[in-house]
Amino acid sequence: MTSMAFHYSPLARSAVRLTNRAFHVSPCKSRMPACVRSYSSYPGPTESSSDHKSRKKVTLTTLERTYRRQVPITVMTAHDYPSAVFVDKSGIDMCLVGDSLAMVALGYDNTNRITLDEMLHHCRAVARGSKHPFLVGDLPFGSYEASPSHALSSSIRMIREGHMEAVKLEGGVEMAETIHKITSVGIPVLGHVGLTPQRAAALGGFRVQGKTMEKAKKLIEDALAVQEAGAFAIVLEAVPEVVAKEITNSLKVPTIGIGAGAGCSGQVLVQLDMLGVYDKLMPKFCKLYAEVGKATIAGLEQYVQEVKNGSFPESGTHTYPMEKGEEEKFLKWISEEKRDCLK
Repeated sequence: MTSMAFHYSPLARSAVRLTNRAFHVSPCKSRMPACVRSYSSYPGPTESSSDHKSRKKVTLTTLERTYRRQVPITVMTAHDYPSAVFVDKSGIDMCLVGDSLAMVALGYDNTNRITLDEMLHHCRAVARGSKHPFLVGDLPFGSYEASPSHALSSSIRMIREGHMEAVKLEGGVEMAETIHKITSVGIPVLGHVGLTPQRAAALGGFRVQGKTMEKAKKLIEDALAVQEAGAFAIVLEAVPEVVAKEITNSLKVPTIGIGAGAGCSGQVLVQLDMLGVYDKLMPKFCKLYAEVGKATIAGLEQYVQEVKNGSFPESGTHTYPMEKGEEEKFLKWISEEKRDCLK
């Protein structure tokens, strides 16, 4: 792996000395440049190495203050530890472990394939990497529809086992009782109306919702019902901008838009989409902020080339030395062993 600049705390320096001793490596006598990591395993962010000591943990109160001040709320998905660290370091307000990871991270053909147990695995990884944003876990298809009690049981698992702070579920009027059941025991709920991917088959595919007056009125009814049931915010997905703006103005809780225009209280995107990890066609509403996929492939191709031509690893830069004087002893011993074998 690539070497990284790293400043050790006193405790970390002690650990490194112990590890170096175990591997017969002396940091002060190493030919490696100063401040270059000697080992590949990443121990995870600590308070001493964090660049965000001054940043406070985002809570529901933080989000409410942001909403009242009419400052847009930023939301981003994460699906594993590295993507969660990126969200944490970028100053995002809310981190969503969305069931979209079924497709973008696990390769399923739709979001309905992922199970609650799989979601919990990813939620735990994200919780380890994202310490400051407010954490929301998506309830996957089949984990909450049977009954309000069924949804509550799944939500409790999401909080207790997934280490999330809130849950998200799809649906409008028909899910009001379920949302009320979950929030009544103190679990915050992020609602989701408009295009609801878990119901894409029933909607005729991934299509914009609310394009007629009657359908737009139904979306307003759904959003109001979700609000009254106790949701702290509502995702509006693939909704005409004018409809999303009216819903936002009609509510007393924030709306988080994804393909719903700038009139929403905040925005959310799928991280792997907006970073350009894949070269497939992106949704119209997604803006490309980076081209990570191309950069990653270029890096991997360079690695292949350098391994093939022998330029990597470079002796002294990517290798470990023996203790002073030990290399000569070792080479002498090898030479004597070979001589003995020839006798």
